[in-house]
Amino acid sequence: MFAIVDYDTGNTRNLQKAFDYLQVPTQLTADPVQLAAADAVILPGVGAFAAAMQALTERQLVPVLQALGRNGKPMLGICLGMQLLFESSTEYGDHAGLGLLQGHVTDIPTNLGVKVPQMGWNENQFQQPASPFASIDHEYTYFVHSYYAVSPTDQIVASVQHGVTVPSIVQRQNVIGMQFHPEKSGQVGLAQLATFKEMVMANDFSSN
Repeated sequence: MFAIVDYDTGNTRNLQKAFDYLQVPTQLTADPVQLAAADAVILPGVGAFAAAMQALTERQLVPVLQALGRNGKPMLGICLGMQLLFESSTEYGDHAGLGLLQGHVTDIPTNLGVKVPQMGWNENQFQQPASPFASIDHEYTYFVHSYYAVSPTDQIVASVQHGVTVPSIVQRQNVIGMQFHPEKSGQVGLAQLATFKEMVMANDFSSN
């Protein structure tokens, strides 16, 4: 069973439908016991970084998620959920994140001739030959965001170009993030969720 963190943000219903298609049972929960018992934890997110962190704080989930991630629980952050995994964000001020991934989140510059927010399809470039996410290479996924992660290169599995290099999949051992919406990215997005499922089933996160 995969636990989807319930903190009143994120496209949880469509995400559950995607996992249903992959025959992965899910549970929407904010219960630390259920999160700890799950095979994997999914952290969705839509909206502003600070508000999302505040919602996690109010539910006393920040130390829970930090402990699970640091103790080897497979964890997948999606869109804003991916950004929350990083150390900090400059979205409307300086805000601490969960600190499970190295790096910080900052705004996509508006003076580079690209539309901000990035909203639509973009082509992924695969960057980690040892990663099982190879099927993402040269495939298009769906993005909606104005901020992006500045990450060490060894954490970047795939990226897209949108004025700057935007990490689209990141991984640090058992903690993985997807900046795009896999549940809105058709068969390509489902394939990335299926890869995560296979990594969880095999308990193999050694590629990064």
